[in-house]
Formats: sequence, structure tokens, C-alpha cells
Amino acid sequence: MTRSTSGRRILCFGEMLLRLTPNDGELLMQSPGLTARPGGAEANVAVSLARFGAPAALATVLPDNALGHAARDEVRKHGVDTAGVQFRPGRMGLYFLTPGAVRRPSEVLYDRAGSAFVQHIDGAMDWPALLDGVEWLHLSGVTPATGPNGSAAALAAIAAATAAGVKVSFDGNFRGKLWAEWAGDPPRVLGQMLAGSSLAFADDRDFALVLGRRFDDPDPARRRRAAAAAAFETWPSLERICCTLRVNDSVQDQTLSAVMITRDGERHAAPIALTGVVDRVGGGDAFASGVLFGVWSGWSNDEALAFGLAAAGLKHSVPGDFNLFDESQVRAAMSAEGFDIKR
Repeated sequence: MTRSTSGRRILCFGEMLLRLTPNDGELLMQSPGLTARPGGAEANVAVSLARFGAPAALATVLPDNALGHAARDEVRKHGVDTAGVQFRPGRMGLYFLTPGAVRRPSEVLYDRAGSAFVQHIDGAMDWPALLDGVEWLHLSGVTPATGPNGSAAALAAIAAATAAGVKVSFDGNFRGKLWAEWAGDPPRVLGQMLAGSSLAFADDRDFALVLGRRFDDPDPARRRRAAAAAAFETWPSLERICCTLRVNDSVQDQTLSAVMITRDGERHAAPIALTGVVDRVGGGDAFASGVLFGVWSGWSNDEALAFGLAAAGLKHSVPGDFNLFDESQVRAAMSAEGFDIKR
């Protein structure tokens, strides 16, 4: 195992939210109880990276009120550099999660229109200063989906990273509900983001949307390969494409595996059984952070992929958006140590 000796940071850019969840097994507003937890795709990745031991930073806009400051403090306590967090007038973005149970899937309701991030993010970031000393910029398709300001800010971030020679990690995270609320152009914007990326967390559905073409082979593996080939042909900067593969037996019982496709082949991480899932939200971000941490550390593609899958699996064992495990705990989950009590 090797570790990056550059000392260069990983910067994550995107909106932080508060997640409001009813009590276990309840529908939204079935009773008055709601649990508030911080989250957001890019903040989730930043927290996970910091807990692994990487120098991770977060750039975002939060409301200049008690909720915004508490959200900033929550990521900072996990070791994330929050110097890039800006405070502006406005409200905190929210989302309500009704967790699934038995045969009922989870459901998300967004309440983030007009948030401080949505209102002020375009032009709020001093990208040359923020990218100084940064090796990787991580961002996702959530940011441009929030509206015209988010789209402009995401494209500005990609352009600044390209100009500064900073590598980009992009998670597709297509959010149809958000794009549907305004007259956005997902293929154009997401295509420009992919054009500046070297690591993409995406699958054939993402590439079909952006490229405006169908990948409809009945074999999912062949669909992924065809989509990846089209992506590599379209975007020369792309080096790695990763995604997880999930089989749902029920809300609580699932099997998760992962694949990484590069220009010279593909790698697979063996499936892991997830029985009695506690909370799957943030699992994709845990996977992305694990793979990115491995790539940043200089590991082989196989090791980075296996580490990312193990991190995603562990995330399913704790409530909330954040992955709360360090590198040693993820490595223990990758081994055959079993499930005995650790004393």
C-alpha cells in the first residue's frame, strides 16, 4: 500500500443540506418526531475523506444563521477544512427522507428552492485561491440541477480546475426532480462537466442521458461497456469510470458490487451481502470517497475499487448521510476477520 506524498488537498464543492427523517418505520408526519442530520453529496465525500486521513476541504455557501453555522461545525468536527465555506443571507436547504421498510421504498422530498446556496453560489467562490494546493476537485451533478446559479457555478468550477491543472472527480448524481423544477439543460451542462473530468462515477443511464443515445443491450455488462466506450471516445480526459451494482431483495436486504472501467479494461469488486440495512443514503458517496481516496493514495485500481465498495458497505450500517469509518475500519471490513465482537 502506498500513500500520496504530495500533501495536496482534495476539495469538495456542493450544497450542504439538513435531512429531516421521521421515527423508524413511520411515514412522514405520521407523528411529530423528526430527526435532523446534516448531509449533501459533496459534504458526505469530504467527511469520509477526512476520516480516512486525507486533507479534505469543503467549498459551499451556507445561510448566515444558527443552522448554517451548525452545519459548518458538524463537518469541521470530522476534520474537514471549512475555510472555503461562505455565509450569505437566506435559508438552509432541506430534504425530508421517509425511510423504506419491507417492500416500501424510501422516498425523498426536497425543500431547497431559494436556499442561500441556490441564491448566491454563482460568483461566490474565489476559485484560484480555493484551488491553490489542491490535487483533486470533487463535485456532482446535484449542483447544476439546483438552478441557473448552480449550473453556472458548477461549470465555473470545472473551468477553473482545468485551468489550474487540478484533476476532477465527478459523480453523476442525476436528480430528475430538481431539473424538472426549472428550464435547465442537463445533457449540455453535465456533458461539459464530464469533459473536464478524469474520474467519473456514472453508469450507462447517465451516459445515455448526456450523449442522447440508447444503450439497450439486454446484458447489463455489455450496456456498461458500450456506454463507457462511447464516453471515452467523447471525453478524452476521462481515465476511470466507476459505479456500484445493487440487487434489492427487500429494503433491508441487498447485495452490492462494483465495477471500474478504464481505457485498458475493467475491474470488478466481489459482491458483498448487506442484510439488515440501517440506512443506504450516502452509500454512493462513501463509495466515491473510497475510490477517490485510493486513487489519491496511489493504490492500484483493484485496491481502490475494493476499498470503495467496502466503505459503501459500512455506510449502510449507520444512520445519517455521513460515512463515519476510518481507513483501518474499512480495511478490516475488506478482510476475513468475521463479525465477532472486537475486544
